[in-house]
Amino acid sequence: MDKTVYNAFVELLGSELRLAMGCTEPIAVAYAAAKAREVLGQFPERIEMYCSGNIIKNVKAVTVPNSGGRRGLEVASILGAAFGDASLELEVISRVKDEEIARLQKLLDKDICHCHLETGKDNLYIRTEVFHGADSALVEIAEKHTYITRIEKNGERILSQEPLHLLKSDMSFLNLKDIYTFSKEVDLKDIDNLIVRQIDCNRNIAEEGIEKPYGSQIGRRYLGMYGDSDYRFKAIAYAAAGSDARMNGCALPVVINSGSGNQSITMSVPIILYAREKGIAHEEMIRGLVFADLVALLQKKYIGDLSAYCGATCAGCAAVAGIAFIEGRDLKVIGETIVNAISTIGGMVCDGAKSSCAAKIAMSLSTSFLAYDMALNGLSFKAGEGLVVDDIEESIARIGRMGREGMRSTDEEILNMMLGY
Repeated sequence: MDKTVYNAFVELLGSELRLAMGCTEPIAVAYAAAKAREVLGQFPERIEMYCSGNIIKNVKAVTVPNSGGRRGLEVASILGAAFGDASLELEVISRVKDEEIARLQKLLDKDICHCHLETGKDNLYIRTEVFHGADSALVEIAEKHTYITRIEKNGERILSQEPLHLLKSDMSFLNLKDIYTFSKEVDLKDIDNLIVRQIDCNRNIAEEGIEKPYGSQIGRRYLGMYGDSDYRFKAIAYAAAGSDARMNGCALPVVINSGSGNQSITMSVPIILYAREKGIAHEEMIRGLVFADLVALLQKKYIGDLSAYCGATCAGCAAVAGIAFIEGRDLKVIGETIVNAISTIGGMVCDGAKSSCAAKIAMSLSTSFLAYDMALNGLSFKAGEGLVVDDIEESIARIGRMGREGMRSTDEEILNMMLGY
């Protein structure tokens, strides 16, 4: 493999597989608020939050970790501003103390935080403006959860950065053939630490969700219905359980993919359990996870991190593609598995982060295991059936275009209904 392309893959994995605590949208809000307070130099008397619809959608119904079970933009903002450590980025509120959680309600009662819908911006957009007396500060985040594009203090520009899409850090080099080659050839010392951390963190939160009754307990119910005699049922249950815990306030960290902990859990936990059940060697498991991580990112390069398209769809087929990779399947079978899955369940909508994400994860993985079985038996959806064409890459791109462009009006209507318009 060309060295430039090889290095681009390693760099991409390093930038995407980051540690985060809690749902990444409220954590990004808390990070922006913590950074704004840092710039201001004192706790603000007033906080004004301007967020894109997809941020609002994904913060509205999810429990913010270390908040005493509370939800919402105001909770995330004030928690970050009052007790967050901006240097920790997506772990910004990981060090909040019990006594600080007890003080949170008094700050919420003061009604100092006001949240506003910001239109005409990227799907991932946050602007925090804070005030104390005559002083003010502004922090703006766009496109990625911790990518700060602007910082101001008392109206003076301190930092200004180009939007990410204008920089070289795009994913245009991603394609299924090169992902396959890279995953086969990558020197494990270049990525092992990243993947081992993903294994440890994501397995821990999945086990937490099975052991304790978080949210709607989708993972526990799935295991109760189907048992664990087949590794596929167990894999689905544990992946869903990780989301159960994460959406309902569990403070355990996860390693994210495409800006999402849920997607990373969905993509990684089935492979981890498969490897354990089948006695797969550590190196083969690592390579399978690398392949799955990159297949998930391949799909999201067309869709973006946030949209009306449920990201569990991308992650579910990536997980099963990773298992197929470990089992030595060729690109035809793997590609047909991906296309079979996304052309079946690719219309599943994202109506915000919440307990039902775990159920969507279960449905996505179930569909993806079916898609793999079809591909193994020479059964795949043919060109001309819906968005499917002969070229696998083009089929993936078409589904991605549907998710990003075709579902844009769907995204707007979902947000309107959630906000009561």
